[in-house]
Amino acid sequence: MTLRQWADNGWLEPHVTSPEEIANLLAIVDRDLADAGGGISPDWRFGIAYNAALKLCTILLYAEGYRAARMLQHYRTIQALPLILGPEHRADADYLDACRKKRNIVEYDYVGGATGDEASELADYVLELREKVFYWIKENHPQLLKP
Repeated sequence: MTLRQWADNGWLEPHVTSPEEIANLLAIVDRDLADAGGGISPDWRFGIAYNAALKLCTILLYAEGYRAARMLQHYRTIQALPLILGPEHRADADYLDACRKKRNIVEYDYVGGATGDEASELADYVLELREKVFYWIKENHPQLLKP
């Protein structure tokens, strides 16, 4: 499927972004990555790193002129990743979807659902994804980067 087909299905809504909005989202990613390394529980570190990953996926959607509709918002935002970056990123969407599910558990169900290793692994992954997203914006939507 394409993003246009997703929009036709009502899964995405049009969205006009700006360099300021993209810069603010990148700043949230950077803050969350710094916070995810702090002396807090693995559950919170995991949740914070997940939030950074979600913001990177949001940036991709915004840059393409869309935002996820409210129903299944996190899921759709993550699943759009390979539609935007390419099918070779299907495993990335699968990994982030597994992280989404784990984040829901540690956020709403019980303590201790994420290990320190899982939190560190996700934070390391987000650092790599940030580089990919920044490069993609630079190549595909350079007008969205502040000088």
